[in-house]
Amino acid sequence: MAQEWLIVWHINYDMIQNLKYIVLLLVFVTLRTTAQDQWTLDDCVAYALDHNLQLNDFKYTEQAGRENYRQSVRNLLPSIDAFTNYNVNFGRAEDPNTGTFVTQDFFSNNYSLQSSIDLFQGFQKINAIKVSKFLYKATQEETENEKYLLAFRVMQAFTNIQFFEGLVAVSEEQLAVSQSNYDLVERQIELGLMAGADLYEAESLLLTDKLNVTQSKNQLAAAKLVLIQEMNLENTDDIAIQSELANELGSTDSKVVSSDSVYSNARDFLPLIKAQELRANAAHKQVAVERGRLLPSLSAFAGVGTGYFETRRDTLGNTLPFREQFRDNTSQYIGVRLNVPISNGWSSWSRIKQAKIERLRARNNLQIQEQVLFQAIQLLVQDYNSLLVELEQSTQNAEAQSLSFTIAQKRYEKGLINALELFTAKNLFANAQNENLQVRLRSEVNKRTLDFYRGLPVFDIN
Repeated sequence: MAQEWLIVWHINYDMIQNLKYIVLLLVFVTLRTTAQDQWTLDDCVAYALDHNLQLNDFKYTEQAGRENYRQSVRNLLPSIDAFTNYNVNFGRAEDPNTGTFVTQDFFSNNYSLQSSIDLFQGFQKINAIKVSKFLYKATQEETENEKYLLAFRVMQAFTNIQFFEGLVAVSEEQLAVSQSNYDLVERQIELGLMAGADLYEAESLLLTDKLNVTQSKNQLAAAKLVLIQEMNLENTDDIAIQSELANELGSTDSKVVSSDSVYSNARDFLPLIKAQELRANAAHKQVAVERGRLLPSLSAFAGVGTGYFETRRDTLGNTLPFREQFRDNTSQYIGVRLNVPISNGWSSWSRIKQAKIERLRARNNLQIQEQVLFQAIQLLVQDYNSLLVELEQSTQNAEAQSLSFTIAQKRYEKGLINALELFTAKNLFANAQNENLQVRLRSEVNKRTLDFYRGLPVFDIN
């Protein structure tokens, strides 16, 4: 029995050791997987560009514009048509073979192949190609602009997560301090150095900080949900990000920025402006298309035809066979056609006027976009210069409030101030930390946005 028990114990011991190794391996794999699941800002932008459904709609519009452009080029090719018919005549009718009228029932069958090409149409097709090309390029720029808009929305959501993560960290630090003070009050009461009422004050502050931690975590969860939705990340309600922006905070260039210099750079490359310029050019060429309708048009055509007629007979009165008629009845033709528009109820002139109005509208929309861009850059530059001062002042304020809270904490531990005074110093310190974090993140977002308008590679869109 002892030997059997030892054998069983040895087997169980080996199984336990193996289970330990398995558990350690699973923990290692879990930690490794968690580390790999952290998203950088570039990762979030790249994923959003591949999975955002609204962006797909712009891509489909771009594909439709490309096909319209290609078809406008193919419209220069000649057109080829084939025709056939089968006719049955009853009573008195014209014999299509002889041209005489006969009173009998008969049928006929015709075949023809015709081709035509436009030689001159007032340059309508050439100008239509230019119109469709401008519009196609405009859809490309609009798709590019939507990519940048999506990237900025992702960056904003990414930065909000960083802010609320910092807010959670600050509130947890405040909670740790309150917990430490609560424990201190408990020990002081046990030693008879404090009254029981002091414990209620410490507990109240502790519960307040616990509520702050809960609220901060809820705000963080909401911010993560916004990023998940922008990325169209499925089957998850949580995301872990890397805080590379937080490491770069405070590196904002302190040079004064001019609105005019930023606008001149943005005006040359911004996709939205380029798209509106292309649409203005398309509207200008559309006027030329409508004017071309007033000019004469010239086209050439050629064709071949044949037929089978039941009334065509030989000397014995038998209808000639299909193959023989198909060969003998063949005829060819070639010609040119000139069309001179004289009057169509002034509809052509009306279309020209409408096209001119659309040209003015397109130019006005371009000026509106330029004005909106300049005003947006003005606000960005003003915020940039203001945030430089705010960042320095908020950093100094956070350092001063940190020192003030440290002193207040030591005075509270010595019984020189009450819990309310400590709570006030702690709140001022926490507010200074939150404000400094917010200003630093705003500075980083503002700097990235201005870098984008300067033409610097902020996002890897392509």
